[in-house]
Amino acid sequence: MPFKLLTPAIAGLLLAGCAGMTAPPAHESAPPPPRVESRGECGAAQVQDRVGRAYSEALGEAIHAESGAAAMRVIRPGEAVTLDYRPDRLNVRLDDDDVISEIGCG
Repeated sequence: MPFKLLTPAIAGLLLAGCAGMTAPPAHESAPPPPRVESRGECGAAQVQDRVGRAYSEALGEAIHAESGAAAMRVIRPGEAVTLDYRPDRLNVRLDDDDVISEIGCG
């Protein structure tokens, strides 16, 4: 007889314990990257006059500052780069003589 009374009591305690549980919080998505307004995504249009010039660190800093891009990378021939597309990143491509051959977003 005591076993018949004990089983419903245990089941009631288990259910009562589960009642206090809540669902896990929903995952919040990361905020979008900041946009560069009125210059395009990475500001490449603002610095196209640098194409054809010899690249230097000082010129690279000036290009980055004037474009307003969130990030900038310099890509030399044969250099491995990631293939992820970031519209707020400025890509400065150089030729074999370290002359800027292309400036674009990505």
